[in-house]
Amino acid sequence: MFTGMPGDGARNLGDRAQAALAGSRFADVRWVASTGSTNADALALARDGAPEGVVVVADHQTAGRGRYDRAWVAPPGGSLLVSVLLRPPSPVASTATMATAVAMAEAVEEVAGVSPGLKWPNDLVVAGEGGERKLAGILAEADFRGEHIDFAVLGIGVNLNVSRAVLKKGLGKAAEGATSLKEAMGKELDRPRFAASLLSQLEAWYQRYLQGGRDLILRAWLERSMMMGRRVEVKINGRTLTGIVWGLDDYGLLLLRTDKGRVETITTGEVRFRD
Repeated sequence: MFTGMPGDGARNLGDRAQAALAGSRFADVRWVASTGSTNADALALARDGAPEGVVVVADHQTAGRGRYDRAWVAPPGGSLLVSVLLRPPSPVASTATMATAVAMAEAVEEVAGVSPGLKWPNDLVVAGEGGERKLAGILAEADFRGEHIDFAVLGIGVNLNVSRAVLKKGLGKAAEGATSLKEAMGKELDRPRFAASLLSQLEAWYQRYLQGGRDLILRAWLERSMMMGRRVEVKINGRTLTGIVWGLDDYGLLLLRTDKGRVETITTGEVRFRD
């Protein structure tokens, strides 16, 4: 069941975003004041037969999630919290998250003038005191019919107008590795404008994705990567690997040259810089 409640303010924000996106694949923007999780709402809509391109945006989430079911905490209006429903063909579905990350980076550049780097598998980062700090992340969830993908929901969270003090209050120790565009620029951003830019960039990159542009997407991701040649630690199912990031394979999986001299293909895991 779709749980979000619009509210007058959210309805106005949604109207502005829809007007900017008129005629695009992502023009159906359902902007709500508060909900449990935009991903949960988009998943429910997808299972009820909603078409590709539906977008759920919330001013506030009461049960937002990141990878590994970690809480995504943000004050009302402080972040852009978006979930997009896609029904991609299964042969190219594995690069959807990377196409989304490139679109997010381009939107940040267009609206904020900040050039973020990409950290495998799903983060946008910017340079900060003590190293890279997380600006945004992606949570991809999908349903399958046998071996074929039925739909995918891409949840996008971008820290926009959040101060360091608020980040620390909401995230605790995890805030040490986080930042926002407000912190980077010293001013607040217009969320509907940023949402429209993000969805416009995603429209372009998703079209390339549908046309079989996997190599183009991987090249664009690598051009923005903060990973190549860096020493990292990867935690996978209770074990830890350390080594140098070697590159990506043809499907966007991480190639790690371990300290033992082997090149391992990493399909999932938590990556931390160690240089």
